[in-house]
Parts: sequence; C-alpha cells; structure tokens
Amino acid sequence: MSVQHAAPVTSSTVVVAVDVGKTTVALSVTDAARSRLFGPVDFPMTRPGLAGVLAQVQRVVPGAGRVKVGVEAAGHYHRPLTAPAAWPPEWEVLELNPAHVSEQRRVAGRRRVKTDAIDLEAITELVLAGRGVPVTVRDDLFGELAAWAGLRRRRIATRTATKNQMLGQLDRSFPGLTLVLRDVLSTQVGYLILAEFGDPARLAALGSARFRRFAAGRGLRVSRPMADRLVQAARDSLPVPDAAVARRMLAADLALLADLNVQINAAEVELARLVPASPFAPLMSVPGWGIVRTGTYGAALGDPARWPGHRQVYRASGLTPAQYESAGKRRDGSITREGSVLLRRSLIDLGIGLWQFDKPSRTYAAELKARGKPGGIIACAMANRATRIAYALVRDQDRYDPARWT
Repeated sequence: MSVQHAAPVTSSTVVVAVDVGKTTVALSVTDAARSRLFGPVDFPMTRPGLAGVLAQVQRVVPGAGRVKVGVEAAGHYHRPLTAPAAWPPEWEVLELNPAHVSEQRRVAGRRRVKTDAIDLEAITELVLAGRGVPVTVRDDLFGELAAWAGLRRRRIATRTATKNQMLGQLDRSFPGLTLVLRDVLSTQVGYLILAEFGDPARLAALGSARFRRFAAGRGLRVSRPMADRLVQAARDSLPVPDAAVARRMLAADLALLADLNVQINAAEVELARLVPASPFAPLMSVPGWGIVRTGTYGAALGDPARWPGHRQVYRASGLTPAQYESAGKRRDGSITREGSVLLRRSLIDLGIGLWQFDKPSRTYAAELKARGKPGGIIACAMANRATRIAYALVRDQDRYDPARWT
C-alpha cells in the first residue's frame, strides 16, 4: 500500500488556491515569495466558468514553474474541481482538510474573521508549507462503496425515526399493548398486530382461538398463553378519541417501513458485492467484522493508500484525547472529536465487534475493566486496537491471526 506524497515546494512553485462554494468558486494565484499573481476572483462552478479563469491563470503562471492547486474539501462540492480533467495534467492537485484551513486562519490571527480572500490566503500558506493530500485518480469502487454505505446509513436513521413514530401512534391506537409486548417491533406477532389489529376492538371480537388460526394462516404460530394475553389487552384497552387517525398514520408508516427495509437489504447486497473486490476484503477474516462493518469502515476511510499509518487514521477520527502540557505538567482530557464523524463511528463499531467476538480482545477489555476503566475508555481502547488491526490487514492483504494480537 503506497502512500502518495506532495512534491516539495521550490522557489519556482506557484500556488493556485481554490475555495469552493455550492455554486461559485473563489480563486487566487500566488508565487513562492507570496506575491499575488492573480485574483482573488469569483467564477461560477461551470465548465465555461472554469475554462475562462484557467485561461487567465495560465497567462500569469511562469512557464518553468511547478504549479500546485490547493482545493479545500467541502463535502462533495469540491469534487468537480479535483477531477483529473479540471486542470492541466502537469499541475499537482492537493486536497486540504477544512479544519487545517480554519486552524491556519487562527494562526494568522483571523479565527473569527472568515472571508473568501482570507480562506484563500490560508490555503496558500498550507500548500507552501507542504500540507495537503495529492488527489489521484479515484477508483470507482471506493466511490461506489461510499455511496451504498451512505444510503444504508441514511435509511437506517430514517427507519429508526419511523419506528419511534410508530410506537407513538400505537400508544394512541392500541393503548396497553406494550404491557404484553414490551418491544412490539422486534417480534413477528407484534408486526401482525400492527398490520391487522391496530383497532383493539377487532382483536377483542375475534377471540383467542380465532386469532391463533388467523395468525397460522399467515405462517405465524402463536402460543395459546400469548394469544390469551393479547386478546385480554385488547378487551382492557381504553379508547382514545383520535385513535382512528393514529391507525391511518400507523398504516402509512408500516408501508414506509417495508420500503425502507427493502432499500436497506438492497444496499447490503451491494456491499456484499463490493467489499470482497476491495482492499478491505481481509477484514472479514476478523471475528465480528462482517460485510456491513467492513463496508462502513471502507466507505469512511476511502482509498487506504492515502494514509501513512494507523496513527493518522485514529487521529483523523477524533478519538485521540485532548492534551495540555506546560511547565512540565501534563493534563489529558476527553477525546477531541475533531475529525470525521463517520470514521469515528466506524472505528467504534469495529471495536465493539472485537469486544463481542474476538477472544484476545475480550481478554484485553476485561483487563481494562478490572483496572477500573470506565466503558467509554474501554470503547476507545478497543477502537484503537481495531484501527491497528484493520490498517495492518489492509496494508499486508493478509488474514487475521489472533496470535499476533494477543
């Protein structure tokens, strides 16, 4: 796994700083002596807009100079300007962390002042200092992996919100059901009640024996005691004035939930196709790391060739502790949370997988617990362990060997 490094800055280096907005772009051109050659200018993020500005930039760039294009990452908005066809092929394109740009503004004494011109100056300083990750030709597999993992993540969040809404509607349409079924949405009989018996009067009129036959006709076996308790809950249910509206909302949410489950399953099928063909395939040899955990981690990490080591990955997740040291005294705080939320969550999830299914990791976690470490500290330690294991397996393209990590 080779790591890409930016070419060194020389006296002939010219920096093209690019600050991307949703529909417009700010740009400036500066030489290594920090003399402004062009801009700052704004132009629309369109093919003609870029072509027009690029023609002006090429007229002021020295013929023998090395050109570095620094583009601040801005979600997905910056992606068109990091495409290979956006700039001349001999120019080096660097992607800059927006947190680094903000920190550079602070260093310049402009932490609370944010303008396009100031951001361009910060981008220029970072490029001249050798910062930034070279943008290489993006493998379509990484983009597809991120897209499907992102779709699954969003549908999971929507499904969770929908289930919470359904429970609220259920309390209005069938009060008292949760006294019999504590978690209605985790059981098949609960889904049957939601779909067919949102009106408790219908279940009460049906009776226990007929309800069991009704369920059996739909491939569900319900025990007699469970059926008796459900029917009794229906008979004891207190009517609510707006129950009819709640039942209509419940039916709509059930249809939405079914569609969400279809989309989540489709995303997992795509992840199962993509992960084995990716550099992250060796991670599935780790106990507790299946398709979803591996795919989510791969989507959050991106191209592994961009990372020089596991420490950089862990630091980029924001799981490293805040540290203050002065006059020989040191104080560590909680995790910084400065970095990728998706990467942080994926590493925590990998750590949980180790904690639950990997024997050496369970032993390590038990040792930490015996030393009095709280759950949050143990979770971060397991995430750190997961980071080291995942990076090594992807780097070496090797299977997991528990003996190596005891």
